[in-house]
Amino acid sequence: MTKSFRISGNLIDILQQKIYPATIAVDNGVISSITEDATTYEQYLLPGFIDAHVHVESSMLTPSQFARLAVVHGTVATVSDPHEIANVLGVKGVEYMLENGRTVPFKFCFGAPSCVPATIFETAGAEVTVADVEALLQKPEVLYLTEMMNFPGVLHEQPDVMAKIAAAKRIGKPVDGHAPGLRGEDAKKYIAAGISTDHECFTAEEALDKLGYGMHILIREGSAARNFNALIHLLNDYPEKIMFCSDDKHPDNLVEGHINVLVKRALALKIDLFKVLRAACVNPVLHYKIPAGLLRVGDPADFIIADNLDNFNIVATYIDGAAVAQHGETRIPSIIAPVINNFDCALKSGSDFRITASGVTANVKVIEALDGQLITNSITEILPVVDEQLFSSTEKDILKLAVVNRYSPAPVALGFIRNFGFKQGAIASSVAHDSHNIIVVGVDDESIAQAVNAVIAHQGGVSVVDNGNVAVLPLPVAGLMSNLDGYEVAARYSELDKAAKALGSKLNAPFMTLSFMALLVIPHLKLSDKGLFDGDTFSFTAAVI
Repeated sequence: MTKSFRISGNLIDILQQKIYPATIAVDNGVISSITEDATTYEQYLLPGFIDAHVHVESSMLTPSQFARLAVVHGTVATVSDPHEIANVLGVKGVEYMLENGRTVPFKFCFGAPSCVPATIFETAGAEVTVADVEALLQKPEVLYLTEMMNFPGVLHEQPDVMAKIAAAKRIGKPVDGHAPGLRGEDAKKYIAAGISTDHECFTAEEALDKLGYGMHILIREGSAARNFNALIHLLNDYPEKIMFCSDDKHPDNLVEGHINVLVKRALALKIDLFKVLRAACVNPVLHYKIPAGLLRVGDPADFIIADNLDNFNIVATYIDGAAVAQHGETRIPSIIAPVINNFDCALKSGSDFRITASGVTANVKVIEALDGQLITNSITEILPVVDEQLFSSTEKDILKLAVVNRYSPAPVALGFIRNFGFKQGAIASSVAHDSHNIIVVGVDDESIAQAVNAVIAHQGGVSVVDNGNVAVLPLPVAGLMSNLDGYEVAARYSELDKAAKALGSKLNAPFMTLSFMALLVIPHLKLSDKGLFDGDTFSFTAAVI
């Protein structure tokens, strides 16, 4: 409930770069006055944190449940790209996110998905057309065009790509970017087309290149991709051009922290307080025109209370004058969301995952997963041929990887991957960016089939198979999200994460890493439901060479 009240503390005015004791008057959820005084206070008042780029679906939580967890850490708003559910259900999925987001006191800034499907080399569940984008951008709560992953389409001025960008520019809504590794003249042309941000930089040199052409850089630290260490010192020289984001955040990690963690880490590196808070609180509001307050008279009463300036322990979070979190506990009620889905997949057997070959040995292309990165390496290895088949090699840490079309009957796509480290068993998931077919990695065909079938049986989910024992977290909402209480989902996911690591994986987030192994727009080698894909040539390639 919106309230009228007075609250006092040391006000952190980020825009004016000063801290002073003050009393804030809130009337009907809006700041009506700020009065400086001479009192000594032990708490600090500052604008709430904003995640400048996140796929809420990757938390495996509906927006209403995501909000419940995020506000505990001082987050009051997110710049949310709903292209995960759009790849499954199209505009219907986007509208589901908008509707569910409205059920809670949280400021979701949703975008119109720009690249659904992401490529023509995979099977998605839906398409978002130029007309769909134009209609979505007309909605007041849709504040931007989401990440333009098809940067070759921008560079070659493909008509549908340029039409989507033009639609956003006509009504003054920003366009997000996605161009890992793009440098020089290509980066300049991409940005000149109207692309305003990028969250995919993994080196400071790449980010500096793009900053030089006027782009905003988002420092990403999520459950899989972690670029904070590589980019954080850019904040010293470009405080008005940097924002913080998570991109993808699994539920157990969201329970632990959110943007507040990046603030603490930046301050520990002795980066100026006001520069850090500008990135965490102010820049997203200004760039995306988010209707979130910045502790000014006339602003919505969106703010947080911290107990000190060293580690920013969050005492309370207010949105529109309502206390949505206090002393580490959420005050947003748990809402069980309705189920919406798109799933048509028959159960599989071990024989569906056989890879045949002739001769005594075979050269195979192997995806090398990199912990903390979305990019992969493409390597070649030699595997023995046994009974005209190729098998996983735990000695070489080369395991079978498969993608199963979940939208219509089709042959299974097969390949090999390194760095999962499993000694037995398999894990599977219907969260597989961007088309969200079923992706699975495992040691033996029977375990792989069991893991996939556990996901199919629940019409979506994540599963672990260990010596025939199957554990699964159902994700009935689009095969991406649970509709259960967020804290319960986090606890159950944490158990699955432990089970996956017990198979032998040393990856920080095995399920999150697995989910990106079908993301074709990130080089260098990936696997779609249609086959092994070379991200450098943007074409299919043979797994056995």
